[in-house]
Amino acid sequence: MKGRLAFLSVALCLIAMAGCGYSTHSLAYKKSTTIFIKPFENKVDLNINTELSDRNPYRLYRPGMETKITDAVISRFLVDGYLKVVSKEDQADLILSGALLNFEKQPLRYDQLSQNVEEYRANIIVDISLENATKSKRVWSEKGFVGFFEYNQTGPNSVSEDTAINNAIADLAKRIVERAVEDW
Repeated sequence: MKGRLAFLSVALCLIAMAGCGYSTHSLAYKKSTTIFIKPFENKVDLNINTELSDRNPYRLYRPGMETKITDAVISRFLVDGYLKVVSKEDQADLILSGALLNFEKQPLRYDQLSQNVEEYRANIIVDISLENATKSKRVWSEKGFVGFFEYNQTGPNSVSEDTAINNAIADLAKRIVERAVEDW
């Protein structure tokens, strides 16, 4: 009886362990170990003749935002550690390139009395692509890739717009790195 119980316990443990867990694997394949991040381009439409809409009620521009995005993506790859960031394009297995398309400050919640905006979402929208440098082949590309941060400008949980933008850039960098190295 004890032998059967022990065998059954071990068998159940092995079955349970075989069915549990998850795995991520790199889209970059095992041979790719280095990445070069091109400086992000600034493609924000600053044309004053472009009509405003409900979707884009504010035309915003922050000088140097594309540089902050590039720096944040590089830093995030360094923290992640899966791919080594190199400083020259000819040393890289993969090349990440991107372009800043827009920065939006989107109203989310209004107060009941005067209809003033209480909460915003800072959206940073980019186009990105990853290329295999050794094969000169695009691995993937994403148009309208978004990083965001929701924030209050008043009240006890308020943050400044600059802090919100920095948090949105950090979120964007995290999402870009996840997209580059993980395939769920």
